[in-house]
Amino acid sequence: MSKFLNEFKEFALRGNVLDLAVGVIIGGAFQGVVNSLVQDIISPIIGLFANKDFSNFVMTIGGVELKYGSFVTALINFIIMAFVIFLIVKSMNKLATLGKHSEVAVTEEQSTKVCPYCCSEISINATRCPNCTSEL
Repeated sequence: MSKFLNEFKEFALRGNVLDLAVGVIIGGAFQGVVNSLVQDIISPIIGLFANKDFSNFVMTIGGVELKYGSFVTALINFIIMAFVIFLIVKSMNKLATLGKHSEVAVTEEQSTKVCPYCCSEISINATRCPNCTSEL
């Protein structure tokens, strides 16, 4: 039993699990902000065109109410959240690869060059191309 508890403790205190927990909490708070944006600002603006609160649009079919206004509001929430998450992931990926590309480009430029005759990649110190044997 103590081995099981130690394994659980090791799992729960790993960096990835804590990062995930923080992400879920921040995501929940962010969802509240997006819901407020859509319900309090975007839906009333869209509702101006219909002279009615957009989230209250209801269609009655056979005595059953279909609340399509609430569905459209939820769809707008989803699109906004997906777009913001896309922007965050894109910017984080760009930040992660920012330094890597410049270092790789510098080392490649310093160690190789292109033969002007056969366009093959050769050592920067070469005086004759090993592929086409042209003098450089």
